[in-house]
This record gives sequence, C-alpha cells and structure tokens, in this order.
Amino acid sequence: MNLRTRSDDLEVLLAVAEFGGFSAAANALDMQVARVSRSVSKVEEQLGAAIFTRTTRQVRLTDEGYAFVESVKQGLEHIQLAENAIIQVGELPKGKLRVDAASPFLLHQVVPLINGFKKAFPDIELELTSSEEFVDLIEKRTDIAIRIGKLEDSSLKARALGKSPLCIVASPQYLSQHKPITKPNDLNNHQTIGFSTIKQLNKWPLKGLPTYLPSIAASSGETIRQLALSGNGIACLSSFMIKDDINQGRLVKLLQPYVKSSELDRELVNAVYYPSSTIAKRINAFLDYIKPRLKLV
Repeated sequence: MNLRTRSDDLEVLLAVAEFGGFSAAANALDMQVARVSRSVSKVEEQLGAAIFTRTTRQVRLTDEGYAFVESVKQGLEHIQLAENAIIQVGELPKGKLRVDAASPFLLHQVVPLINGFKKAFPDIELELTSSEEFVDLIEKRTDIAIRIGKLEDSSLKARALGKSPLCIVASPQYLSQHKPITKPNDLNNHQTIGFSTIKQLNKWPLKGLPTYLPSIAASSGETIRQLALSGNGIACLSSFMIKDDINQGRLVKLLQPYVKSSELDRELVNAVYYPSSTIAKRINAFLDYIKPRLKLV
C-alpha cells in the first residue's frame, strides 16, 4: 500500500479544520504557523485538490475537503485504536496538562488533590492557572477548564463534576454588630458582598429576590470569602469553598428556610475541553482522579 499523504500532515490538516484557522491550529499544536501552512499545502498538492478556501478573514472547507476530512478522522481513529491495543497494559499517561479554574475552586478543591494525583501519575506535568472569567481554551493554551455555572460553548466537550449548593453567610463578628436577619427583606438593611465582573453571580437563591447590587464588589470569589470572614458583610458563596468555614464556626448560614433547592445554573460544576486524541489519556486520568474526591457539598 502506497499512501500519498503522511499521517502527521493529516493531523495538522484536521487541526486547521477543527480550530477554524492556521493560527489557531498552530497554537493548539504548539508549532509555527508556517509549518501548519506547509503541511496543508503538501496534502493539497499530493491530492491535486483544494481542501480549504482561504480569504483574509477565514479558512473554510471545500465540499471535497469536508468529505475528505470526515474520512480521515475515521481512519486516524482506527489507527489510534490499533496503536492503543498493542500498547503495554498499565502504561501511565505522560506529558503536559494545562488546567484552568477560578481561584476558589483551584485553592479549595484542586490543590489538596495534587499530591495524590502526582503520586498516581508521576509523568504528567501539571500546569495550573486561575481565571475568574471563562477563558478561551485555544487562546490561553488550556487543556481543561473547570467552569462554575451554565455552559454555553457547544464546540467543547463537557464532563459534569457535580453540584455545589449556594449558601448565604456572614461572620459571627458581623452578625453580633448588626440587626438580626430573619427574612430576605432584612438584607436591604445590611452590607452585601458580591461579584464585580460576572453579574449573574449576584443572583442569590432566594425566592422573588432580584439580582443584587452589592455594597462591596470583587472579581474573585476567594476575595469575597475573605471579606465575609473579616466581618464586612453578607455573601452568597458555593459550598465547595466555605464548607470548612461553616463547620468551624467562622461563617454562619443565614435564611436557610428561604433558600431555594432548585436546579440553579450557578451550582453546576463542569470540566470542558476540546476533543484531542493526543491528550485524551491525560485529560481522562485527571478527571477520573479528581471527580470522586471533590468535596462540593
């Protein structure tokens, strides 16, 4: 059998089709744009057909290119399965894995698990970053992003990690110095602490309560937690970051009879990533390890 095209060039071509451009594919594959362009041109020359139409603004598949890409995907998947079948059973995944999450989730949930994960998978090189807003995985060269709230981007694969209930809390110090809070309307007479960037995070799980305009705003949930611990007001935070504070009496739950137990978007925790055969093993190893060990409730 004499193939006209090389599998490494085809991998590059698939990346261009998947990520919608030469620069995006180059970032995802960690190679120069010129090399991506050469690989695609080589495939087109060897086939004698145009796979992409190129303009100054975008790169699109031709009809022939679309059919070719779909067939190549299936063929490479079969090759991947064949290779995996003969790899020695028990071989551990290795290589770099970049994980991004909001700083509270990273600090309170991921960091405590890293020591055990590294012992289980010593050849995975972890790179952890914290972003308070949703990141562009390609732009930030991120393999996995852990997101709190409703997912919007359908081009990403998603894996549900669980739910973390919301709690309305304040410190004993704050409560001892201010009027009692027995019903939701009492909040109008108190300082509230909320988010400055993602406004929907200021929607508290109380029936009939509008989105709050906080007295004090911060971009990070961890900053809001520290403000609440220091007696600056009342906050609404996820259980995954304040469970220990509540159990140890540093924060007190408020208005529990009024808190809605419905499926709130803000309670959802998901991991999102682009499908990629090259790092799928690392992604699965990480998510399989952390999911049963997370303390979200």
